[in-house]
Amino acid sequence: MIITSFEKSSKNKDMISVFIDNQYAFSLPEEEYLRLGLYEKSEITEEELGYIKREVLIKSAKSKAIKYVSLKLMSEKELYTKLLSKGFDEEISRIVVDDLKALGYINDKIYAQKFVFERSKLKPKSKKMLRMELSSRGISDDIIDEVLDNFEYDEITVIERLIKKKFGKHDLTDPKIEKKVYSFLTHRGFSYENIKHGLLNLCKDE
Repeated sequence: MIITSFEKSSKNKDMISVFIDNQYAFSLPEEEYLRLGLYEKSEITEEELGYIKREVLIKSAKSKAIKYVSLKLMSEKELYTKLLSKGFDEEISRIVVDDLKALGYINDKIYAQKFVFERSKLKPKSKKMLRMELSSRGISDDIIDEVLDNFEYDEITVIERLIKKKFGKHDLTDPKIEKKVYSFLTHRGFSYENIKHGLLNLCKDE
């Protein structure tokens, strides 16, 4: 097999893309490219290629991945996308994500539980909106269903709390204020009926 060219990765300037027989083969960190002396080579054997993929690329990607998840809880999809953005190819990124999943570094169920808990405290939204956000982060429908079904989340109570916090000093019977309440809460995914229910409860209390 002939090494036909080397290029700076378009995704990450610290990565070198290697082309074998005029086809993309793999990308690796520039320091590994220099350490292995690939710039001096014109040919590469199957054994050398296997070693680079098995020992060098996976080790390098795993080291970076562990650093990422130690700084921030990530879903499988988020970590996979992060590795791709750093110049690692799909095969290596998938192997590393699967390895870290097996080792317990990433767990989509724990991620979803923490995400929903933090959202409920810091920026409450409807279950419908939470479902959409979790899905966009690559969480499976089965995990989303399980987490949301087991999470005590009374939307009417949440709506009342949000109205009190944002509009507590206003007259909720004022049509202009009522319109702002509906706009604010529908933006967070709450249904018209639930908002109406929450408003009626607060108006009764007054």
